[in-house]
Amino acid sequence: MSNPSAAPAPTLKDSVQNQFNPAAANYATSPIHATGADLQEMVNAAQLTGHERLLDAGSGTGHTALTFAPHVAQVVALDLSASMLDQGRKLAEERQINNIEFRQGDVEQLPFPDASFDLITTRYSAHHWPNPLTALHEFRRVLRPTGRLLIGDIVSSSDHTIDTHFQTIELLRDPSHVRDHTREQWLTMLDQAGFQSDVPHTWELYIDFASWIQRIHTPAANAAMIQTLLAQAPSEVQSALKVQPDSSFTMQGALLRGLPRA
Repeated sequence: MSNPSAAPAPTLKDSVQNQFNPAAANYATSPIHATGADLQEMVNAAQLTGHERLLDAGSGTGHTALTFAPHVAQVVALDLSASMLDQGRKLAEERQINNIEFRQGDVEQLPFPDASFDLITTRYSAHHWPNPLTALHEFRRVLRPTGRLLIGDIVSSSDHTIDTHFQTIELLRDPSHVRDHTREQWLTMLDQAGFQSDVPHTWELYIDFASWIQRIHTPAANAAMIQTLLAQAPSEVQSALKVQPDSSFTMQGALLRGLPRA
């Protein structure tokens, strides 16, 4: 029987803010987020002219926005977490980048009129979205007909055993995690949202276990469960994730590019 006096559980989007507001400074300095060859691959895939108005959706501490800012006319960096945006503002000030507007908002309810942007980017954010197809429809709405969408994120495996273990590990580490979709699932959703899409780049992302759990303040009990799950996983899972003796492992990343269909 439920306890009528108990506080209601937070919504998923509350959980995103609860997780990332206290950890914002860690993400401002995280090498995974601040660097990586995939950032340059995003810039290459954008085929920039220098005149673009760019929306960086789920911007976090702004690493993607900061990377693109010198190459475009204007950037709007949008995120649910005010603390993450504050870190992005600090980084922009330190680098004397002044063409970024940091704005709090939801990718599933974009506060912009139709056809507002030439380019939309999002990196390491989409696995937190409860309704990714809704976000993709919003991107299609605010993107100009000649624009493009770039999604860089971790992707899961179409093998159900690997996928089940991987999603469990992610959720134990961070309760605001929703799902790492497969490349095929992303391509299907992009098609449903009105995009012609492809995958111009993939990469492997090595995860140092100790810094991975420290960055998001994973409780010790959850960290121990992840280690147990990895240690006891079937050989197929351990092989696919390249599990190391210290519980470090490897994720797969993919860059998806979407062009609006007429």
